Amino acid sequence: MTAIRMDGRALAAKLRAEVADDVRAFGEPVCLATILVGDDPASHVYVGKKHEASHEAGIESRDHRLPGDTSESDVLDLVAQLNADEEVDGILVQLPLPDHMDEPMVLRAVDPAKDVDGFHPLNAGRLFLGEPLHVPATPLGIMALLAEYDVELEGRRAVVIGRSEIVGKPVAMLLLAKHATVTICHSRTRDLAEHTRAADVLVAAAGRPGLVTPDMVKSGAAVVDVGVNRTKSGLVGDVDPAVAEVAGLLSPVPGGVGPMTIAMLLRNTLSAARYRRLGVALPGS
Repeated sequence: MTAIRMDGRALAAKLRAEVADDVRAFGEPVCLATILVGDDPASHVYVGKKHEASHEAGIESRDHRLPGDTSESDVLDLVAQLNADEEVDGILVQLPLPDHMDEPMVLRAVDPAKDVDGFHPLNAGRLFLGEPLHVPATPLGIMALLAEYDVELEGRRAVVIGRSEIVGKPVAMLLLAKHATVTICHSRTRDLAEHTRAADVLVAAAGRPGLVTPDMVKSGAAVVDVGVNRTKSGLVGDVDPAVAEVAGLLSPVPGGVGPMTIAMLLRNTLSAARYRRLGVALPGS
């Protein structure tokens, strides 16, 4: 068996085109503001890609890049200004922030209605209650990939490796909402392979290169690799490429979940504009 490649680039391109059509139909300006503090090269690349994708979709953007020694109070002041700016629909604080900042405090300062990353506790709580407004983009992208490849979730066993607020916990809630039976594994899980071998759907988001090996995967399973690990040989995922010999579906790294994240961020930004001005969000946001 050779797994079918879950092509995130192709699906993301389709979704971005749909967002562009929806932005034109919306008929009002839509604006995303980003805040980047420091000189992390990867963060600058990520933010640049987000702005490029925004412009392609007809979404205006504001790019705030601050020196690494910027004070926490100055960042909080900027967040407050963007919260109050009626022309700004979405606010994204690029992570990581410098060590001298209280990252949770800064993220919680963002207006939940403009929190297109879905990190604010109010948005996390809405997801937990089954009433989502803004959901983190990577979990949304994972769900869109599974839907595109007609992966059945109802009554199926789903295992998520990783319990972060950004990926692991929210994707577990989304899978649960689709009536999957969900297990969350993490660094202290005993006999990880015992859990993963039972999974019809396996989401690997632990940040450990090659963590999932072929002997840990059920034959024919759908495997979503969220890992983006920088090594001397380039980007590698949490899933050993040899898993393709066992799995039925496998998302590659790069080219799987990554492109989907930006596409869903754009969708979240449009949803924020609709929610703020019309009181309704896009279905599934």
